[in-house]
Amino acid sequence: MELDDLSLRLGLALAIGFVVGLERGWHERGMEEGARAAGVRTFSLIGLLGGVLGALSLGGDRLVLAAGLVTVATAAGAFMWREGERHKDFSVTSLVAAILTLVLGAYAVLGTPAVAAGAGVAAVMLLAYKKVLHGWLQHITWEELRSGMLLGAMTFIALPLLPNRTVDPWDALNPYELWLMTILIAAVSFAGYAAVKLVGPRRGLSLAAALGGLVTSTAVTLSLARLAKDNRGHVLMLAGSILASGCVMLLRVLVVAGIFNLPLAIALAPALLAAVGFSAAVALFLVRHRTDGATRKAPEFKLRNPFELVEVLRFGALLAVIMFAVVVVRRELGEPGLLGLSALSGLADVDALTLSVARLGEVTPLAVRAVLLTAAVNTAAKTVYAWVTGGARLGLILLLANGVTLAVGYAALVLIA
Repeated sequence: MELDDLSLRLGLALAIGFVVGLERGWHERGMEEGARAAGVRTFSLIGLLGGVLGALSLGGDRLVLAAGLVTVATAAGAFMWREGERHKDFSVTSLVAAILTLVLGAYAVLGTPAVAAGAGVAAVMLLAYKKVLHGWLQHITWEELRSGMLLGAMTFIALPLLPNRTVDPWDALNPYELWLMTILIAAVSFAGYAAVKLVGPRRGLSLAAALGGLVTSTAVTLSLARLAKDNRGHVLMLAGSILASGCVMLLRVLVVAGIFNLPLAIALAPALLAAVGFSAAVALFLVRHRTDGATRKAPEFKLRNPFELVEVLRFGALLAVIMFAVVVVRRELGEPGLLGLSALSGLADVDALTLSVARLGEVTPLAVRAVLLTAAVNTAAKTVYAWVTGGARLGLILLLANGVTLAVGYAALVLIA
């Protein structure tokens, strides 16, 4: 290894130890000098020592490195044990940080510097965000923890086991792609739910509704429409919140299409973004004029954890049916059949049809119309659901706003096409 390269790698090993020691030293800054086992200087030296041991091991003999690791771990463990006894602190975090610092210092010389630097930054972030992480543990429920573990199992255990090829005579169903898309929607749903939980209803019903649109704007519409029935003084605010969740739904369609088929997303963008722009402006106007002569206190907004195994499997089954139907209907019935399927799908969901069309690969006017028709039908259906559930006043407001929104989107599509 060249001298310049070795010097830079040793500098990186020292830098990793310094930033870890900086965080540890700041965390224990209230202690007297000599009262803590390791601070910024000690961790810096441990990082540099790891780099030197790595340099001594460049020839392939790792015995010196192993001996150094055992020695440092033993010495650091002994001193930190004495410190813990004195302060009645049973945490092993600093000891693990010291061992990791030595290992990363050695890897900075023996391995890829960028990986060593990234791992060092990740380690410092985990150390620095102790209160935040512990705060999450205080508020997270078992159902939410189970949901996160289930998402991890779906992604890292089940997904690699599935065949990445079509398994039916019509070449419509690829188990790997189907499960990957199911995971994607489940992850987006869980992220939206987590965002609502973190923000909380007191931060504003409209923001919660917009975040809820990441999960399902149809469910948000029904939830807010039920509130409108018992809160006549808040109809304008609730209507604006419903429109906000609809804006997020349209953006979600654009993002999901872009992940799997960027040219399709580009073709959809003019109509969807024009509709989102107009609807967002109306939503903002309605929310800012939300008092209706009543108090400004918004009703509580509750969102159920969407990541239940039954719900995930149900969406996967729906997605498989629609993916299969899209291929078969398109092959047998052509354009009229696919557009009819799009309209039917939009009564309940927009993601399954969007994913199915995006998976077709080619971008045709039929594909663009199918996705836009699904979004339009879903928007119209939610207007009807809100009217029936929340009353005529809410329904009329949404009918006018969504009607003009769809017209604006159609005009943008025609003008740009």
